[in-house]
Amino acid sequence: MKVLKFLFLAFALAAILCGCGAESNVKKGDAFYAIGEYFDAAAEYKKAYSRTPTKDKAKRGERAWKMAECYRKINYTAKALGAYQNAVRYKYADSMAVFYLAQMQHKSGEYKNAVKNYQLFLDSVPDSQAARLGIQGCTQAQIWKNKPTLYTIKKQPIFNARRADFSPVLAGDEWDELFLTTTRSQATGDEISGITGTKSADIFHSKLDDKGKWSQPEKCEGEVNSDFDEGVCCFSPDGKTMYLTRCTHDPDYPRYAEIYTSQRSDASWSKPQKLEISADTLSSYAHPAVSPDGRWLYFVSNMPGGKGGLDIWRIAIGENGMGGVENVDALNTEGNEMFPTFRPNGDLYFSSDGHVGMGGLDLFCAKRDTTDRRNERWKIENLKVPMNSAGDDFGMTFEGLHNRGFFSSNRGDGRGWDHIYSFECPEILQTVKGWVYEKDGYELPNALVYMVGNDGTNLKLSVRGDGSFEQIVNPNVEYVLLGTCKGYLNHKEELRVDTSSVSREFVLQFPLSSLTAPVLVRNVFYEFDSAALTESSTQALDSLVDLLNENPNITIELSSHCDYRGADAYNLRLSQRRAESVVNYLIDHGIARDRLTPVGYGETRPKVVTRKMAERNAFLHEGDTLTEAFILRLEDKNLQEICNAFNRRTEFRVLRTTYGMNLSPVLPEENTPNLPQGDAPSHLIPQGTAPSHLPQGGGVTNPPNEGERNIEPPLTPQGEDS
Repeated sequence: MKVLKFLFLAFALAAILCGCGAESNVKKGDAFYAIGEYFDAAAEYKKAYSRTPTKDKAKRGERAWKMAECYRKINYTAKALGAYQNAVRYKYADSMAVFYLAQMQHKSGEYKNAVKNYQLFLDSVPDSQAARLGIQGCTQAQIWKNKPTLYTIKKQPIFNARRADFSPVLAGDEWDELFLTTTRSQATGDEISGITGTKSADIFHSKLDDKGKWSQPEKCEGEVNSDFDEGVCCFSPDGKTMYLTRCTHDPDYPRYAEIYTSQRSDASWSKPQKLEISADTLSSYAHPAVSPDGRWLYFVSNMPGGKGGLDIWRIAIGENGMGGVENVDALNTEGNEMFPTFRPNGDLYFSSDGHVGMGGLDLFCAKRDTTDRRNERWKIENLKVPMNSAGDDFGMTFEGLHNRGFFSSNRGDGRGWDHIYSFECPEILQTVKGWVYEKDGYELPNALVYMVGNDGTNLKLSVRGDGSFEQIVNPNVEYVLLGTCKGYLNHKEELRVDTSSVSREFVLQFPLSSLTAPVLVRNVFYEFDSAALTESSTQALDSLVDLLNENPNITIELSSHCDYRGADAYNLRLSQRRAESVVNYLIDHGIARDRLTPVGYGETRPKVVTRKMAERNAFLHEGDTLTEAFILRLEDKNLQEICNAFNRRTEFRVLRTTYGMNLSPVLPEENTPNLPQGDAPSHLIPQGTAPSHLPQGGGVTNPPNEGERNIEPPLTPQGEDS
């Protein structure tokens, strides 16, 4: 009997001690929960739950609920599902336990069980739109699973580590850079976050090599990353500004996500600076996305004035700062809308758990209704299977205009960690790709291309760092494209797009002539010892006629040059006659005589070596002047002849830009075409080097002034031959 009493007292004491311990765990959990450290809070609630006697159903139900709430907030779906089941089993009083249980079953693909619990919740809250959408989503999910779309997806091991990797962003002139957010072990800092149970997220970077293989991701260069959470970034159209999300920590009170900016210098990024969006310091600002035209910053926030949960908002990006904040009302629901991103054609992609979906966050495409310009309307479509799953699917990025790229999903991961997948959807896509560059020089990253079509297209396109642009074109449309840049003459190209059953890329070149420096007129040839033009000069001179017609307010000096061989006076007379021959050709083809001044310089103005000439001819240096003395110092006769070929040339330079305008001959501040400006999507990316497919020179030189010798030297620079 004494032994039984002793055991009874021991068990009672243990129960008391357990109860005290459980209360202590609950208090610790509540403190962690109050500052948003849900992972640590869940651990304390779990201890409290395990220490609570099974007969104390009320407390076990409450502690299961608190634990479930933490797991839900940090996306531990499987654990949240189990905890909500326990809360319901112990009859936790809040009916939201049934709703969230249905949501977790929905996210786990348990559609039939989810429908039962959504319906159970509706029995007590009959006006719940979220529950009705949940039932609708579960029903649709089973239909979509049986009829997948044409998308193909593939998990990408190179981008995925043993923790979460998400929100990839493609960048670079050739979409050959990828930025991603990751909590992998190599991230900055040593501490484990009390919010997520992982290291704080960092932005990592990967490069595509010449063989089409991605490098192992490494920390983004510069000062972007810190001991705090950084990630979910995007870039300005010119690629020089990164917008990123940063979540700072404070042990005493909650800190909310904020958007920062970082500036690019070469391959490195500066220390991020906070972007002031609103004076509201009690709301989160995250997931930035810049519109293709660079005019708007879209982001996610729970600030007052939204529809509920997290909404997508936007704010105007101005030259003097940010404008007013707007809620993108048509996209948002009572649930959460997150991770906005743009395809360069202007389509907006985002993730939501408030629209009808398969579970968790689903990917949606929102297309603007262009028929109603007064009101901003969007057509919203679920991307369905296989892009969407029962889990969270979000964070898309596109390879230029193509419907392929990468996205992130936690599908099939019991721990709820995100991984990066590739996607591609076959489509017939016709595009125009062009390069704007200085004639005989390099790319012009500050150029603009105006694009007008007879279907009403009216766009102003910025170019990328390599001077290139890319734009979708429509079948059975005629386009006029005008390349412009401050300090250069305009260049026009016309494009007719026919109906096609296959994808096609039209390639256009926009070589712009300088307003301030002499411009070489390639492939102008004369008869031997004569000023008579040959038939092979027609194409080059017709191009010059087009240029003068496209720029009707300029007058030019048309000059001809000889090499040093022959008498000085003879060379002057010959070059003058040759310049006059070209001018007469232009007059015969409709150019006003008073816009043209022919000048023959003979051998008096030898060619000065440009950077491009020096790059392609190792024996030359930028700034060298190809005088007779310089040429004769070259021992190799072939090299001498190359220099003579450079000196034999026909050039023009702009004298005035106000012809016919009754104005004084002052250069305008900006050389822009007289075309209406539109809201064109621009495709600027970080600056790069000139592509190998820039237009190449002809390689045939003019005949010398003495002796009939047409030379095509192997070292004649592409882009600098005469």
